[in-house]
Amino acid sequence: MRNRLIAGLAAVTLVGALAACSSDEGSTSSPTPVEASATASSTGDDMGMTITDTVAANPEFSTLLAAVQAADLGDTLAGEGPYTVFAPTNDAFAALPAKTLNALLKPANQAQLAAILTYHVVDGEVMAADVMPGNLTTVNGADITVSVDGGDVILTDGQGNQAMVTETDVAASNGVIHVIDAVLLPPAQ
Repeated sequence: MRNRLIAGLAAVTLVGALAACSSDEGSTSSPTPVEASATASSTGDDMGMTITDTVAANPEFSTLLAAVQAADLGDTLAGEGPYTVFAPTNDAFAALPAKTLNALLKPANQAQLAAILTYHVVDGEVMAADVMPGNLTTVNGADITVSVDGGDVILTDGQGNQAMVTETDVAASNGVIHVIDAVLLPPAQ
C-alpha cells in the first residue's frame, strides 16, 4: 500500500551543505522526541528486494544510487537492517548546483557525502502510520524534525530547509523507503 502526501517545499542548495559541513558552528536539536514505533512491514510486493535493490530498480532514484555507490553505502543499505530511508528523487538532486553535486561524488569527498546520505536514514522500520511530530535521530547522529499538517508530512533538516514526503511505505526486505522531494542536510558542524 502506498500513501500519497503533499506539502510545501523550501529549496535546498548544496552550496549551503558544503558551507554547513565546513562550518565551525555546533548543531542544535530540540528535546522533543518523536513518538514513532518500529514495526514489521506487511506492505511490500518487493519483499525479496533490499533497500539498495529497490533504489537501483527505480529510475527516479538513479542520482541517489550514484551517490550511495560513491559513498560506499550500498552494502550497508543491502544489509540486515531494518532501516527507514527518506529517499530524495532525481528532481530533488537536480535542485542542487550541478558542480557541487559532482564535487561530492568525487572520492576525496566520500566522508562528506556519506554524512549527508546517512542523514536520510533512521535505524528501525518506521511506517507512515506510526509517525508523530517531533525529532527523529538519524544514523548520522543528528536529528530531523517531523511535522504533520493534516495528512501532510514535512521534514525539516538541521539547516531549516524542508522536504515533503511524497510517497510512503515503499517496502523492502530490510526496511522501508519514504520518498521525499528535497535533499536533507545535517546541521552545520
